[in-house]
Amino acid sequence: MSTALVQRHDRRRFVKAVSAGVGGLILWPACLRAGSRQREAVRFIVISDTHVGYHGQDRAAGLWEKTAAEIADAEGDVVIHLGDIVDGKREDQYPIYLAARRRIGKPVHEVPGNHDPAELFRKHVREKVDTVVDHRWLRFVLVNNTRTDSHDGFLSDEQIEWIDRQCRDAAGRDLLVTLCMHVPVHKNLHPDRGWYVKPEDGQTKLYETIRKHRDRVLALLHGHFHNGIRGWDDHPPVHEICFPSALYNLNRRLEEQGAPGYNPLEFRPGYTLVRVAGTTMQLRYKPLGEEVAVEKSLELLKG
Repeated sequence: MSTALVQRHDRRRFVKAVSAGVGGLILWPACLRAGSRQREAVRFIVISDTHVGYHGQDRAAGLWEKTAAEIADAEGDVVIHLGDIVDGKREDQYPIYLAARRRIGKPVHEVPGNHDPAELFRKHVREKVDTVVDHRWLRFVLVNNTRTDSHDGFLSDEQIEWIDRQCRDAAGRDLLVTLCMHVPVHKNLHPDRGWYVKPEDGQTKLYETIRKHRDRVLALLHGHFHNGIRGWDDHPPVHEICFPSALYNLNRRLEEQGAPGYNPLEFRPGYTLVRVAGTTMQLRYKPLGEEVAVEKSLELLKG
């Protein structure tokens, strides 16, 4: 049996720190306070950066086929793919990706990555690129924030206004929200990748929108980094998470070098099992063909 690396927040210490900052009062997001007892756990699976056709070779397609076979039997009702479906804009690789996707036997919803031109995504994956998917009481807002000529992210004013409308609509339906886009919004510098949505390219306006809906938005989910699970929780109550690549991940020694946020030490290709229940989001990183190697619990607290 493989040894699992368990990384969990020290809840008592975190709660104590938050309490000190708000006069001893702990505030759960209103949507969670009101509905946590009634809402049943939601389970979904996150994959990213399959890069089918990587360097013109068959290895990525083989890994994706094995990953899809595992996901078919994994715990989770919905699959979210966070972009870079194929590698290098290779149109001939989309049918290969889709053939394995069909064998999963559960809904799969993608966003484009910077290797997925919007016109090819519309042709092969989904005509409506920016869209929403409602699963029970959780709304996934799927947004394309990539360009094929840059590693950075970009959000137009129109997209941010659309995100605002989706959050307002979710509130009217008593749905919670996760935002799904390939490139992270959170600022990151060396030793990180340095790839994110810059303030002038939509970061500032998106954060303003999220603050308007802070009792509705739980998390921002991203791919792009190839660094295993990489996340930040310094914009509470929203968590910002980059998920592992199904093809390859690199150890950039972020925690060793004191980079902000967290980056558990697991970098094998894999996918993540996510469970949201009550006031907790649990991430379980599953390397391909192995047991779960990392578990991380995120408290959905209001800052």
